[in-house]
Amino acid sequence: MLSPFDRDPVLVEVVRDGLVESVHHGRVAVTGPDGSLIASLGDPGALVYPRSASKPLQAVGMLRAGLDLDGELLALVCASHSGEPFHRAAALRVLALAGLDESALQDPPDWPLDEQAKEELLRHGGERSRLAMNCSGKHAGMLLTAVRTGSDPATYLDPAHPVQRAVEDALADLTGETPAGPAVDGCGAPLWAVSLTGLARAFGRVAADGGPAEARVAAAVRAHPEFVSGTRRDELALHRGLPGIVAKAGAESVYAVGLPDGRGVAIKIDDGSTRGRAVAMAGVLQRLGLVADVLDEQSRVPVLGGGRPVGEVRPYAPTLEGIGA
Repeated sequence: MLSPFDRDPVLVEVVRDGLVESVHHGRVAVTGPDGSLIASLGDPGALVYPRSASKPLQAVGMLRAGLDLDGELLALVCASHSGEPFHRAAALRVLALAGLDESALQDPPDWPLDEQAKEELLRHGGERSRLAMNCSGKHAGMLLTAVRTGSDPATYLDPAHPVQRAVEDALADLTGETPAGPAVDGCGAPLWAVSLTGLARAFGRVAADGGPAEARVAAAVRAHPEFVSGTRRDELALHRGLPGIVAKAGAESVYAVGLPDGRGVAIKIDDGSTRGRAVAMAGVLQRLGLVADVLDEQSRVPVLGGGRPVGEVRPYAPTLEGIGA
């Protein structure tokens, strides 16, 4: 029996001196403002773990349950942050609102994702920490939600905990599906599987301000995209280059974007390589008729030889012709 991966087309090709050196297969789902599937590549109904692409949707669930955050702190709850000093400080602010400190976090200790932030931490004798781990904002948000709703913060990662039940309910509502799971995400939180179609639908709804909680998440992400990722990340460049979108990447090369008109896009690169993620998304958005310098930049990533460009990582045009403008 074929797996979804066996049917997925080439989305990205890596060209060196005119020769295609490598390719990345994947699948794409595009939904319309009404949530219906309007274009796809591969099997858009196959289940996928959105990983950190779930975070804006999880934040909707927390807000619906009673989380009282907005602005940069809500953006941090949606984040896979780079661990830069301002990220770590913001996570401490969220914890302080709950009357807690870093010891309450149950994510695994880690270094900052950002290499400069990691090097700075090392120079000052720093260590791996739960605060520097890229999911600490989400975990701090879950802890604050638990405190605000009168539930036990010590068990906030239990799938049966009220916070996690609220997250599951929000995922079901926003995707229009019954999530499968739970599994355990890399940060230790419950992780639910949905289809790419459902993920695209959910992001379209958030970006279109589909409800009070969705509007608050969208406003926070748009106003403070550096808190959602970091100051040197491709997601930040996309947010700044396409004002009004709501975008979030996840581990294993998942990426979802909601457009202000309510359309949603979700992609999954089969081999999990981050090299193809932003390139594929830029190519799909261009096929949907979006025009911006950032899309030109992200759809043509130089391949170097001897320190100079000798090729590029680019969308595979014959496949993307299946996404109509």
